Amino acid sequence: MPRAGRWLSIDWPRFNPWQICQVEHQLMSHPLLRPARLVELGKRLEARGQIRTHSRNAAAGTPFNDAPSLHPNAQSAAATLGDIANASAWLSLLNVQTDDIYRSLVDAVLDELKPDVDRVDPGMCYRGGWIFVSSPNTVTPFHMDREHNFIMQIAGRKRLYVWEADDTVAVSEHARDQFHDTHNRERVVWRDELKSRARVFELEPGMGAYMPSTSPHLVENGDNPSITVSFTYYTNSTRRNSVLHKTHNRLRARGVALPAVGERPMIDALLVRAVRLTGAFGVAVDGRRDDAPYAEHLFA
Repeated sequence: MPRAGRWLSIDWPRFNPWQICQVEHQLMSHPLLRPARLVELGKRLEARGQIRTHSRNAAAGTPFNDAPSLHPNAQSAAATLGDIANASAWLSLLNVQTDDIYRSLVDAVLDELKPDVDRVDPGMCYRGGWIFVSSPNTVTPFHMDREHNFIMQIAGRKRLYVWEADDTVAVSEHARDQFHDTHNRERVVWRDELKSRARVFELEPGMGAYMPSTSPHLVENGDNPSITVSFTYYTNSTRRNSVLHKTHNRLRARGVALPAVGERPMIDALLVRAVRLTGAFGVAVDGRRDDAPYAEHLFA
């Protein structure tokens, strides 16, 4: 049975950091997630360029990186957040931990999770928070991210489709290699037949999910406005995984093909050791940026 903390309930004995799982939570009552507080946060973050938004015209197959330019939302963050029911828009408040007030929210949740996460996936770093506010019937296009992600529904309902982190039918190994190396998602391409391969979460307030690094996902909002919050982080294993994918991508460019990451653990171990010792291909294994406690940079 899930073990309840103050904010989250997770079945920790079965928790596998590289597998999708269901989460329950009590964050609906958190004062920092009330709509009026989010309008004020939106004003502060927009002034710092920490807003990502697009109109409801974006679809599942819209290239994720290009959605804001292909389907722009011309309204300000405050206007969008203040009338999200009628804004016909999707808006993300990026890296909310850079805000002095909202860092306390990120710390409260991730500090609670850290002891249990560390037992199976140590090295939590680059902690981040992201808040998504969506108009009715908007879509978050198909994409994947580098971080481990606990995503919780605060208000409204939405359907979350998630594919396993190693599902190479949903996203090819080449696409993962390229994404880790350059953050390019051009090979992460939506196809309608992928829906049958996804794990589907019908999210409502108090429900959520855990998505490992590079788990492809797609979100369809329901008929009402939605507020969702994500808490993300890297670990030793995500950094190691990224090093392998980056190195594979650079070797592929030189005509060298290796077994998929995770397919041959001995080869993976030797490759990471070689990169660590030689700094081959300019890939950093223990770079200072990766050791930062918070994610101060922005991810597209």
